[in-house]
Amino acid sequence: MSADVGRAAEQVARQSYGKLIAFLAARSRDVPAAEDALSEALASALRVWPERGIPDKPDAWLLVAARRNLMQSARHRTVEANARTTISLALEEAEERMNEAGNSVFPDERLKLLFACTHPAIDSSVHTALMLQTVLGIEARTIARAFVVSPQAISQRLVRAKVKIRDAGIPFTVPPRPALPERLVAVLSAIYAAYGLAWDGLDGEEAHQSLAAEAIWLGRALLSVLPDEPEAMGLLSLMLHCEARRNARRSGEGRYVPLDEQDTALWNAKMIAEADALLRKAGGFERFGPFQCQAAIQSVHAARRLSGSTDWQALTTLYAALLVMKPTLGARVAEAAVIGRASSAAEGLVRLDRIDPRAIAAYQPYWAVRAFLLARAGDNPAAADAYVTAIGLSDSPAVRAFLADRLEESRRTISG
Repeated sequence: MSADVGRAAEQVARQSYGKLIAFLAARSRDVPAAEDALSEALASALRVWPERGIPDKPDAWLLVAARRNLMQSARHRTVEANARTTISLALEEAEERMNEAGNSVFPDERLKLLFACTHPAIDSSVHTALMLQTVLGIEARTIARAFVVSPQAISQRLVRAKVKIRDAGIPFTVPPRPALPERLVAVLSAIYAAYGLAWDGLDGEEAHQSLAAEAIWLGRALLSVLPDEPEAMGLLSLMLHCEARRNARRSGEGRYVPLDEQDTALWNAKMIAEADALLRKAGGFERFGPFQCQAAIQSVHAARRLSGSTDWQALTTLYAALLVMKPTLGARVAEAAVIGRASSAAEGLVRLDRIDPRAIAAYQPYWAVRAFLLARAGDNPAAADAYVTAIGLSDSPAVRAFLADRLEESRRTISG
């Protein structure tokens, strides 16, 4: 297999996986079968493309191949004749549409799959992981690392959830308005979790940039379906504010640059303007929620581009509001960091000390913030110990190098 063919297959898989799964599963009502059919299609591509060349519309080729695999699988299972006919007609229509001259577009039904994954019949603890894998094609081991569980445990939960979708006949639809609020929270959280994986994984730049773009696309698609939902606006605003700083998060040499040291000239002004416009529009509905609050926090940081300084007191107020609505570990650690800048390092450390020790043992941001505040407070021996822990818990080479430099500064201060 040539390297070009391998890269082409990998690119199509990454860019079209969720879209293809959603299209197939929405018609077959069987997520595991759709995944198996697409996996076989990808394997076929790696066998066939080196001989015949990469097709002009590789995603169309994969959909047709997956459709055939799905039908073959259906013939080997005991299914109702009318269900098989429905699958056949829907996918025959898809094949015809895909093969029309010049047409490489098929319906993107990932939002339907997102809402299927948050159905009340499915254990809420697996909603986000299920959406990350089925809609965006993220591997179980990556999801397991993000949720701090074993790959085996998360794989078993995902398999059970997918079987539940099939056996319970869960519909692939955006639910009616009365059922939206509870389901919407899970969808918003899953989209943001996908963006978070991209944000944390900048060392694998191309793949993670693609994931970030997919998450933002899903945010836009959700807002197009729910144009009057302020939290959907807040989520999109939040992601755009973060994405606007992508080019400033690494130096020309690839070194990590913390937010307050970033060159604001490298921030995307157009993206920031769109994010702030969304936030203002969301505010008009007078239903302030956690995603709007997080977007407002990022907007305060973005204002440094114009003012030249960061309003730490405003950030303190916003984090206090966020913790009332959503008291997550990440929010509590971030609030301590902000208080350490707005008030004193000692006060920030007091906030960190209030967090349950069992929750922070393997939480890298806690140790990085603790090390930073200890250094500001002048306790360099303790700061050095915290930096060592933070370095050991970081998956990013760039972040580890940055923290190692801070560790060396603390050690020099001790010896000097």
